[in-house]
Amino acid sequence: MSDPSSRPAARDIGGLDGTAPGPALDLLPAKEVVLGEGTPVRRLLPTLGRRMVGAWAFVDHYGPDDVAATSGMQVTPHPHTGLQTVSWLLQGTVHHRDSLGSDVTFGPGQLALMTAGHGISHSEQSPVPHPRFLHGAQLWVALPDAARDTAPAFEHHTTLPGSTSDGVTATVLMGEFGGAVSPGTAHTPIVGVDLDLAAGADVELPLEPDFEHALLGASGGADVEGAPLAHGAMVYLGTGRRSVRIRTEAPARLLLLGGEPFEERLVMWWNFVGRSGEEVTEYAERWNDGDPRFGVVAGFSEDQRQLAPALPPVPLKARGRVR
Repeated sequence: MSDPSSRPAARDIGGLDGTAPGPALDLLPAKEVVLGEGTPVRRLLPTLGRRMVGAWAFVDHYGPDDVAATSGMQVTPHPHTGLQTVSWLLQGTVHHRDSLGSDVTFGPGQLALMTAGHGISHSEQSPVPHPRFLHGAQLWVALPDAARDTAPAFEHHTTLPGSTSDGVTATVLMGEFGGAVSPGTAHTPIVGVDLDLAAGADVELPLEPDFEHALLGASGGADVEGAPLAHGAMVYLGTGRRSVRIRTEAPARLLLLGGEPFEERLVMWWNFVGRSGEEVTEYAERWNDGDPRFGVVAGFSEDQRQLAPALPPVPLKARGRVR
């Protein structure tokens, strides 16, 4: 997905100065934004007080939205560098096309993983016809310096590993959880898990203590370590936890996100991740000039490309993980 703002703020992310030195239980506020031609989303990362959780640098949650009488998601070609996009649906379908020639329609339970690396462009649209409801999450993972200039790639995994016990079904999107390993390519120690919890569940889930973690309330609500987590909200759990207790009264879906705290300092602006303001400025200029670095998404005219907005009037600088 693309940042829809006409004046996107520069996000200075990375570094260990903002990493919790131990367990935390911080509710992260969401910001309402409109994507593409009218899809409302809740932006949970980066947000006030926290920019990253492990290598997870961007979290948008949307729906469930009734799109029966609309065109649904309509995000036309836009570029990315230095990151991976992780697309996850709970309801609906999305048609992905990119400059590599990938042309895939994916639905719930399927992982769409795009590695931008050196540079890529893509589109995301609801197909015609499409299901009535659209509900999911769009996540970005920052690539470490050793992998940020890698060749772009796209993976579509129709089945994912996981387990079911004690009223919770865990599906592993990225990394390893409970002995199950995702087929998705990861470039840093990371974990992403869909947790489908039955009504009345009361579970203690294992965590990697060297990771920092967060939980997103993707559907329904839950009690996390005694604190309420509502639909569309996210709670940051800090580091040093070996487990987390989750209880539900009604069925719920949560996304567990975590990873080793990301040491490198980055600049994230619009749809680009770089290491300096000058680098990000160059990405924007080259995309707007039609540089072949980002390729072309078939099926769209030149005027359908999303151009990079005007850069901020102040220099883009890499700082820390929190404001």
